[in-house]
Amino acid sequence: MFKNSFTLVDVLVGISLMLIVFLGIFGAYQLGIKTIAQSRNKINATAIANQQIEVIRNLPYDSVGVSGSFPDGILESSTSIFQNNVEYTIETRVDFIIDSADGIAPPEDECPNDYKKVEVKVSWQGRFPSEIKIVSNIAPKNLAQECAIGGGILSVAVFDAYGVMVLSPLIEVRDPLTEEVLKDAQPLSGEHYFSLAADTYKVIVSKPDYSTERTYGVDEIATPEKPHPIVLEDGFIETSFSIDKVSSFSVNTLSPWGQDSWVDPFNDESKISELNNIVVIGGAVKLASTTEEGYLSPGYLISTSIAPIGFLSWDKFSFSDSDPSLTNLKYQICSTTDTGWLLIPDSDLLGNSEGFDSSPVDLSGLAISKYPEIKIKAIASSSDSALTPVLGDWQVSWLTSEATPIPNKTFNLQGAKIIGTDEDEEPVYKYYQDHTSDSGGQINLSNLEWDAYNFSIAPASGLDLVDISPSLQPIDLSPDSFLEVDLYLDAENSFLLTLKDQTTLGPVFAASARLYSVPLVYDTTQYTDIKGQTYFIPLAPGNYNLAIQAAGYADFATNINISGDVTRTISLEQIE
Repeated sequence: MFKNSFTLVDVLVGISLMLIVFLGIFGAYQLGIKTIAQSRNKINATAIANQQIEVIRNLPYDSVGVSGSFPDGILESSTSIFQNNVEYTIETRVDFIIDSADGIAPPEDECPNDYKKVEVKVSWQGRFPSEIKIVSNIAPKNLAQECAIGGGILSVAVFDAYGVMVLSPLIEVRDPLTEEVLKDAQPLSGEHYFSLAADTYKVIVSKPDYSTERTYGVDEIATPEKPHPIVLEDGFIETSFSIDKVSSFSVNTLSPWGQDSWVDPFNDESKISELNNIVVIGGAVKLASTTEEGYLSPGYLISTSIAPIGFLSWDKFSFSDSDPSLTNLKYQICSTTDTGWLLIPDSDLLGNSEGFDSSPVDLSGLAISKYPEIKIKAIASSSDSALTPVLGDWQVSWLTSEATPIPNKTFNLQGAKIIGTDEDEEPVYKYYQDHTSDSGGQINLSNLEWDAYNFSIAPASGLDLVDISPSLQPIDLSPDSFLEVDLYLDAENSFLLTLKDQTTLGPVFAASARLYSVPLVYDTTQYTDIKGQTYFIPLAPGNYNLAIQAAGYADFATNINISGDVTRTISLEQIE
């Protein structure tokens, strides 16, 4: 037997150990080859993908897309390239991304596709196949590119008077020539982006119970403050409008003063304090008479005290009488003193000592501080016992602070907001309009935009705006508000008519008063208010005819001489 020989088992074990060692070495070698190959291919694929991304980034935004897909573009979905004996397949995918991070979502955003997401995948086959992916976002330069169509973007934002966004306004984009509505929107947020072809557009913004604002063309205004926007190719135009709830004025056209009066139609002796040789019969004052002597002369009559409360000034004393030849009626004004009732001296009322015989008598020079209370006296005389003068009625009027409505008067209302300038570079106001009050001297102006307004009277009207309430112009009108405005008008010549019931001395309402001249240069009919008054203004000085009609009363006609501010109180007789 050989002591150093190997058994079969030993040989098999040894061979196995050698195989294990050599197989491990081979596996490591093979893994190293694979790793090197994979790294080389991955580096090449990454370079190919990066190159493709750079190519895409330098394309026009509209061209970034896969041909035949959405979004459409010039890119191929799959291409191949050989490098280092390896075929690489390049697959490209483009998707639109709607990103809420821009704060605008449909429907306010007509172009919700905010940017494009590009994915480039490069793969290879062979002994060691694999792939890599690179993703990149491609953003548009502006909103026009975002829309992926030709033209540009018009951004419209709508605010209220305080700079707060108006919810759900109606925004209309129109053709300036045809007024056709091309696009409209009611964005809840108050802001909208319109995708439009390159052109000029008219924009109108409105909302129920709100004011309206719009753009203007040079055919309307030489230099508009807010011209029609021009949308350019790939352009982005921003514009804003301001609207708010509408407001209203209630405007009254008034005289700067009113008139009241004391009247005695001699229905009885209740307004007579003293009389002598005088009788009151059938609504008239006459000399008393006897069978033997006829009419007694002279006689006199003194009224009760006339003491207005809170009045501005005395106005006039007027009367209606008849004194045939050989008869006479004179009138005087008395005032109370510490010693009784005395005649007001001529120094305060010229002609009073002699007595007045022409109506009316101007009392405006009497200071109310000195003469707050007066009486009137009539002295009747006749040199023929068969004749007597007759006094039909007399009255004293005074001015009060309670203004009288002036009907049918025109005034101008102008806002402060300017929409541009004209050819002479003069401002063009958004609101500039004439208005006329109604028969009651009042008018309501609604649907007015918040603004600072000025009221004025045309000089050609013959009227002057002597005062206004509220007292300061311009008058600020806030959104969603109501304001009452009183316009006090005056003129060189006017006529304030007061109608009273002859029996009750109450005012006669809704009576027709026609004042006209001959020849017929002036002819106006007005109706009395609840105080029985109506005010004719302005008037030219001269003689006028006055015709009065009232339901339940006898018609009345007389002549009126107008010079300055004339007041007249007329008592109407009731008919059965």
